[in-house]
Amino acid sequence: MPLGLTAPAAAAADPYTVTALKFTVRAGDRTCAVDADLYRPAGVDDAHPAPAVLATNGFGGSKSDGGTAAIGKAFASRGYVSLVYSGLGFGKSGCLVSLDDPAIDGAAASRLVDFLAGERAADDGTTADYVTRDGAGDPRVGMIGGSYGGAVQLATAAVDHRVDALVPMITWHDLAYALDPDNATGAPDVPGAFKWQWSNGFYLIGEGQPLLTPSLDPSRINGLACLHFVTRACDTIRTLNSGSYPADRTAALLSYARSVSPVSYLDRVKAPTLLVQGQTDSLFNLNEATATYRTLTAQGTPAKMIWQSAGHSGGLTDPATGELNIGAGNLETSYVGRRILSWFDRYLHGDQDADTGPAFAYYRDWIADPQQTYATADRLPAAARELYLSGDGKLVDNRAKVARGSRTYTNWLIPTSHSESSLAGLIGLPDPAPYDTPGTHLDWTGEPLAADLDVVGAPEATLRVVSPAAERDQRSRDAAGKLVLFAKVYDVAPDGSQTLVHRLVAPVRVPDVTKPFTVTLPGIVHRYQQGHRLRFTVAASDDAYFGNRGVKPVTVVSAPGDTGVLRLPVAGD
Repeated sequence: MPLGLTAPAAAAADPYTVTALKFTVRAGDRTCAVDADLYRPAGVDDAHPAPAVLATNGFGGSKSDGGTAAIGKAFASRGYVSLVYSGLGFGKSGCLVSLDDPAIDGAAASRLVDFLAGERAADDGTTADYVTRDGAGDPRVGMIGGSYGGAVQLATAAVDHRVDALVPMITWHDLAYALDPDNATGAPDVPGAFKWQWSNGFYLIGEGQPLLTPSLDPSRINGLACLHFVTRACDTIRTLNSGSYPADRTAALLSYARSVSPVSYLDRVKAPTLLVQGQTDSLFNLNEATATYRTLTAQGTPAKMIWQSAGHSGGLTDPATGELNIGAGNLETSYVGRRILSWFDRYLHGDQDADTGPAFAYYRDWIADPQQTYATADRLPAAARELYLSGDGKLVDNRAKVARGSRTYTNWLIPTSHSESSLAGLIGLPDPAPYDTPGTHLDWTGEPLAADLDVVGAPEATLRVVSPAAERDQRSRDAAGKLVLFAKVYDVAPDGSQTLVHRLVAPVRVPDVTKPFTVTLPGIVHRYQQGHRLRFTVAASDDAYFGNRGVKPVTVVSAPGDTGVLRLPVAGD
């Protein structure tokens, strides 16, 4: 199933009509055909207008896939005029896939806002003069959707301030981080560790579109070297796959990936935004939504954030009990659904008394009652609980307990650690448990916990490593010579079995092995139960990512006054 929301259940007679429409729009330097479906609620006309909801598909989907069509049906049945469309390059819409570029995808969506404003007609002459307006040419319109259909909302709001409310779900903040993450802080211009499984999976989905869609619109064909994407997108994936990152090509790669990402244009987004991100998501992890949330709130854009259970790595097609499933019609009975309805009540219906909820909410998988699974807070917990890396492999709670010592691991020329098979959770395939090969990683393990420990947010680690081979190679003009490592935190049960929470790891391309560096791990929501132990691991490789070029032994030295520190954001601290 394409990325997005779950398919709709069979329903009774629908209280709306559905009209298939085509729009020929100007998007950037091209003209594109957009395939759409207009859902018009019964009783809505120019004398009885209603606000509108605009939505499009996740990557590889179309207006007709289960998740996108479910949005149209769900909101039309609740009185909204719903316009759902196939994103550029997907379904029967024309033009190349341009990664939700504001100047292209955002511009195309803005032309659909013109239609909802009554300012333009569809190609067959159909008009919509029954959408609530805030002024001439200004319809009351919100947007909702997941993944690829999430980022396009921010892109649209950046170029069209008529959009009144956004609900981006499980989407990205910075594609450079999402596809080539470097979790070391303070090194934005250094390429990270290429997330090759996720990236190439989506690349093949995109390039396969011309082969899968009959009678393809010629505007969707680029050329033999780059079939279905804009050229710069193909150049980016090829550079990442090459494993060679000279400064000039790297700069261009990072510049393009960021130019089509919210990180580059959030300062232009003024529409109130309810961010919904998935905890089970190694493609767009919780740090992405956190970065967007912090940017929006800092600039005064109304924004709130929910961390739900499901993400790209699992739970989208089989949501946990009580979790949002638009197709099953549980908007009113799920926590996230109620928050979305309230968001639209406030910003689309203009109900100033609508309670849009707390600034931050998060799903807790250790709570059995579906009505109690979400906790709320007015802010994200700070990384306040500190643990120290001792030279004897222990993770201790006091610097005085740190033993002097050093330990070494060595990478192989092939990956020796496994976190995930990236597409397995999305398509429902089995995946071996995470593992690390002896000699190719270091662990620091704490004492059994005296009480439950609830970690909510992104742990941080400050590390210092010694690697003469890496120090020599980092002088190269090719950034691929810099040391790569992978940081993660396991939950170790009393029987010795260990769990890597949601299979999340923090890839790092160490900016300078002669200096300490800080790693921000992916955000999690997890209860480490009483009697369990935390295990902090630094591994030489991970088979879901590109790793080191050549063999680079790494030594970690610990002393009471100079050792690594793991900081945990703990709920209640």
